[in-house]
This record gives sequence, C-alpha cells and structure tokens, in this order.
Amino acid sequence: MTQRRKQQLIYVLFDLLASVFVWVLFLAFRWAMLEGRVFGVDTVLIPAFNFYRALILYPISCLIIYYLSGFYLRPFEYNLWKDFSVTFVSAIIISFGAFFIIIIDDNVANYEQYYLSLTVLFVLQLTISFIPRLLISIVTRYRIKKGNLTLNTVVVGTKKAYTTLKEELKDKNIVTYLLPNKVTDLKKVKQKYSIEEVIIALPDNTSQEVLFGLISNIYPYNVRISFPANVYDMLTGAARIHSLTDNPLVTITDYNMSDSQICIKRAFDMFFSALCLILFAPLFVILSICVKVDSKGPIIYRQKRIGLYGRPFDILKFRTMYQDAEKNRPMLSVPDDPRVTKVGKWLRKYRLDELPQLWNVLCGDMSIVGPRPERKFYIDKIVEKAPYYCLLYKIRPGLTSWGPIRVGYTDTLQKMIQRLNYDIVYMENMSLLLDLKIMIFTIKVIFDGKGQ
Repeated sequence: MTQRRKQQLIYVLFDLLASVFVWVLFLAFRWAMLEGRVFGVDTVLIPAFNFYRALILYPISCLIIYYLSGFYLRPFEYNLWKDFSVTFVSAIIISFGAFFIIIIDDNVANYEQYYLSLTVLFVLQLTISFIPRLLISIVTRYRIKKGNLTLNTVVVGTKKAYTTLKEELKDKNIVTYLLPNKVTDLKKVKQKYSIEEVIIALPDNTSQEVLFGLISNIYPYNVRISFPANVYDMLTGAARIHSLTDNPLVTITDYNMSDSQICIKRAFDMFFSALCLILFAPLFVILSICVKVDSKGPIIYRQKRIGLYGRPFDILKFRTMYQDAEKNRPMLSVPDDPRVTKVGKWLRKYRLDELPQLWNVLCGDMSIVGPRPERKFYIDKIVEKAPYYCLLYKIRPGLTSWGPIRVGYTDTLQKMIQRLNYDIVYMENMSLLLDLKIMIFTIKVIFDGKGQ
C-alpha cells in the first residue's frame, strides 16, 4: 500500500470516528435541552428509538460529503486555509442536511430551539472534524521534515541529474534513477520501493518525440509524473505549477479541475450510468433482439481500447458489423460501409450502439464526458504526427466529448488528429459546467441522427 493510500485511510478513519462522536454529543445535547425527549419521543435515557439507525447513516453521510468535497484526493498537499474552508463548507452541508431530514420533524416548543439545535450541530461538526485533521496534517509535515515519512521517487535521466535532484529536493526520498532507455524496468523498481512519483530530468534539447514517448511508457504505472522547471517550455499548456515553496517541479498528471469537481464528476458518472442501465433495461432487451435477429454473431462486441493511465480495457458496444469484419487488420469505418449491418446503420445513426458503454462508466473504465478511447493500432499512427497524444492518459475516456461533437465519426487519420486537438482543449478547460454543455450538445446530435 502506498503512503498516499495510507494517508487517505487515516483521514477517513478519523473523520468516521469524529462523526460518530458528533452525533452522540448532539443527541446528548438534545436530550438535555428537551428534558428527556429526543426527536419527539419521551425517553429518560439515550439511546432513543432511532439512535442506532442514525448512528450508522450520519457518519456514512459525512464521509460521502467529505469525498465530494475532494478533501481526500491530495492527502499530502497541506494548506491550512484550504483545509479549514473545505471542512467549514462540509460542516454547513452536513448540519443543514441533518436538520431538514431529521430535526425538522421534531416536536419542539419554539423555533429558537430549532435554531439552537442547528447551531450546536454545526459547531460540533466543524470543531470535532477539523481538530483531528489539523493534528494529522501537523504530524505528517513533521514526519516528512524529519525524514520519517517519505514519498519514494525515481528519476528518469542521467546519474548527474539524479545526484543534483537528490540534493535539491530534501522533501522527497529519491531512491534511484533509470536511464531513458531503461524505463521498462520501472515496474520492478515500483514493486521494490513502492514508487509514487517519477521525475523526468532530461537535457533541454531533448526532442518532443523522446519526451512524450517516455511519458506514454510511464503513465500505465499510475504515478505522479513531474519535471524540473527548466523542462516546462517543452510542455506548454500541459502542466501546472501547484507550489512555489521548496519543490521547483511541474507536473502533468494533475487535473485542471478542482478536487471537489473531480470527485463530483466521478460520483455523477456512477449515479447516472447506474440509473440509465436500470431505466434503459427494456430498450437493451429490444436492441439485443434486433441485433441477434439481423445477423449472426455476438450481441455485444468487445474491443480493446486504451484508457486512463494508458491502460487497455474492453469497450462494450452493440455489434453493428458483420462477424469477422476486421479479421485481417483494423479498418476505419467509412460512409456506406458494406461491413455494417442493416440494424447497425440505424444504431450508429442515433449512437445507440454505444449504450453498453454505460457499464464501462459504472466500472470506472470510462466517464460520461471525456475523450473517446482509441485502439492501440491507431494511437501508434497518431503519435507519429501528434506525439502529445499521451497527455490524454491522465483523464478517463468518455462516451462523448468536445472532439466527437465537432468532428463526428473519424474515418481518416487527419480527423483523428483533429479530434485529439479538440480533446486537448477540453482537458485543459475541464469543468462541470463544460461537461453539462457537452452533454446537451450530445443529446442534440443524437436526436438529429447525425451519427454515421
């Protein structure tokens, strides 16, 4: 288990204990204030009739809110004001939620007791949650400073670069280095040292082809990829400087969305895909019958695509071509493609063939909005002309994105590169509002029947 995962679990555990403690104290307050009546029920002692149910649901609700706030996403990037503000807003949402779901139904003498209960719950939630978080952060920073807690790092570059960075970056435990032509050994090194970050330190005159080739090879290991600041010009628009303290590095693996938006996006993906799979179940049955009756072969077509971190996964689609249509080698679809079945043409026109990918979204292979995933065969061809394709590996591919909307079906390599450029623009400007706009445009495309 990596140090990052351990730190996340520590925060989750203390947040869980804090929320339990908050609820018990709040019930004790309510019992004392109402002279033995908790939530409208006469009782002399706690627990009340709904004590145990609330004792389970309240902490779970707190953890959900904390996850959506993005607090757990970067457990080592401590910022006092940011941590307090996130905890403050979370406490407001949690206390108001509990108030309107539970307390509002209580039979109290006057509204002053309502307001007092809400205030007490908010203060308890904020105080008892933030103090452990603050202490954990202080202890963590102290352990890092003393060298008792290290984030193991590998340098990809020369021995000289390794020695220089090891002296400059005291907050990182740089365990070893790999020559660029030995980056395939990263798997063994990661297993041995539990590597969490890779610093690529190459000469300024290194070609983009070499640089992006290294990035592409490192992405599948799901580690933070950073560069010394002097390499930043080679990646204009692809990296962000997050700290100006004692770490002169830039990274390309961090999202351009806020932490809370990242978590909300993933939560929405899971909720929306699960809901659609349930609601569209009858449609799935009808389309499956149509595909099966129309031509021989499996109903669901599986195809290897490259997704998050450059890792392959099986994308699911309703089969729209005759069986063994690509028996010899991959071939792009063209207008009036003879390989497409009668039902397949209709499915593609309204993009219904992609409905099974909702399962890919639910499983975490894809997102609702994100660059369309491509096959390794065509990625290799794209990289020859656009070596920066690997930058897309830091986000989940999606059912739809700005690229497919603007370009449509890609039946040529040039269109693939054009779509890539739109997807890079999307990636650099990611937001929940932009996702909403893309979804609206996608719905319009579907109803217009503009699919191929």
